[in-house]
Amino acid sequence: MGTVSQFHHRLRPPAQRIESEEAAISTARDLAAAFRREASERDINRILPFAELDALSISGLTAITVPPDHEGLDVPNALLAEIVAIVAEADASIGETLENHFSTLETLRVQTAEDLKASLFARVLLGDRFAAATFVDGSELVGEGLGYRLSGRTRQAAGILYADWIVAAHTLAPNRPVTLYLTRSDDDLQVIDDWDGFGQRTNGSATAIAGALHVNADAIAPAPSFRYSTGVSLGLLLKAGVSLGIARAAWADLMTAVGDHAAVLAHIGKHAVSIEATAAALERAGRKLDFAQVNPVETAMADAHFSASAAAIIAGEAALSIANALFELAGQASAAIGLNLDRHWRNARIHALSLPLDRLLRSAGEHVSQKIET
Repeated sequence: MGTVSQFHHRLRPPAQRIESEEAAISTARDLAAAFRREASERDINRILPFAELDALSISGLTAITVPPDHEGLDVPNALLAEIVAIVAEADASIGETLENHFSTLETLRVQTAEDLKASLFARVLLGDRFAAATFVDGSELVGEGLGYRLSGRTRQAAGILYADWIVAAHTLAPNRPVTLYLTRSDDDLQVIDDWDGFGQRTNGSATAIAGALHVNADAIAPAPSFRYSTGVSLGLLLKAGVSLGIARAAWADLMTAVGDHAAVLAHIGKHAVSIEATAAALERAGRKLDFAQVNPVETAMADAHFSASAAAIIAGEAALSIANALFELAGQASAAIGLNLDRHWRNARIHALSLPLDRLLRSAGEHVSQKIET
């Protein structure tokens, strides 16, 4: 059974402004150092990190992808993925919340009309957080006055519990996919804390329920028409960032837990190479996504999607492999409950479940086959 979570009407101070890429990564490292101290306790006792996420918002880090046209910094995607990895290394659940937030902002950037875009990016600069969701079959969106009436529930999705805005996919009759921008402060929108996964235990996964919620027409945008949207590709890249963070966290604990490094140097070298290769894959995918964002033609967007998919797959494999190696190399002493080292494997395993591996591999095969044929 889940619990109903009404929107927290906390008075959160307005966010600071981060003015440079150097300041962004420095802020991420400082916050990660603070998040790391109680990350294990939050996992064991499922203490939800509202305070930590508010610290992220207040720092300005949640606004670093706002475009310059809307007074933002708009950091490169490779740097964004590294920032998510830094936060995820400290606390993978907080990293996943950022993964969802930033990919949702990319959808906002490419999809919405200028008035709605300006309004919502202004909220991002003030520290508001966003999360994506999808309404299930049977939900209704019907005309009502100058807008629509929404009833139904979303699928469970990460970050909803901490979001100020829920960005929800729906379909208008007869078959027109749209995106709804819903504020959590509306009394007709409830959020159910129904997450019970054994990993990523504090990632804010929840279900949103709309009960006859009025949605203004100007809060609805058409779904992206491209097959490979930059929002989807950025989501894959940042998913890779979270997996890289998990891999680095497991690696750090492995190096501490293994008493005699000399006895397992080849194994250590293997996993060190895996982390380095994963970081390189993220950087390459980030550059391709940068290009696709300024040159949004089908070929560039497909290439970015392919590289982001590769990075997500490689990173997921690295996280699981290194989390397993922690116990294989450190031995029985690493299994003590108080150490809670199993959280790295649990986080890697649960996070990997959200990656549509078969679909991505088929898409990758199709992509490279088409390039060879042309």
